[in-house]
Amino acid sequence: ASAVRRRAARLTGTVAPVTGRVLRSVARPVRKVDRSVRRLMYDMTETMLEAPGQGLAAPQIGVPLRVFTYHVDEIGVGHVINPVLELSADTEVDIEGCLSIPGLTFDVERPISAKLKGQDAEGGAIEIEASELLARVFQHEVDHLDGVLYLQRLTKELRKEAMSQIRQAEWFGMPDTFTAGITSSEPKPKDSSDSVTPKAAELA
Repeated sequence: ASAVRRRAARLTGTVAPVTGRVLRSVARPVRKVDRSVRRLMYDMTETMLEAPGQGLAAPQIGVPLRVFTYHVDEIGVGHVINPVLELSADTEVDIEGCLSIPGLTFDVERPISAKLKGQDAEGGAIEIEASELLARVFQHEVDHLDGVLYLQRLTKELRKEAMSQIRQAEWFGMPDTFTAGITSSEPKPKDSSDSVTPKAAELA
């Protein structure tokens, strides 16, 4: 518990880049919701809001636990521990970005709605019916907990374009972390169309 607290405090305000190994691993379930876990969620919330972002998963700050926090304007800030998702069959395509892949946004197809079950910051059971943006945020963050990046959900053509832009980003090659909210605007590909909309900029 103390190791989680020390690492979270050290990494507040930073996120792991797409090249970080922690983002490729499946996070561990939280066995006990105690002070250290609540402190982790506080630090994650601070980092998410400063970025700013609409979601942040614990692996993005180097902590391999199944915890994420989110912030959607109409709903406010929330925290989820050990989330489980039930997804709808209907899907839609919308734009997404990621704090671990700053400055880039791409269209991603995902289920329109989702039922989330998990625990809150006090360890109590929660169940949330989500649709559209909130459902997309939940899916994006749970993907992080499963070691999946949204790049892996792109079409083959978009994934190729994304990798090309990532290799030209100013943060590419950073070994561990960078400041949350950093952009990859310098340098840009000549044909870049990666203008960041408010919705896309805030997904983590």
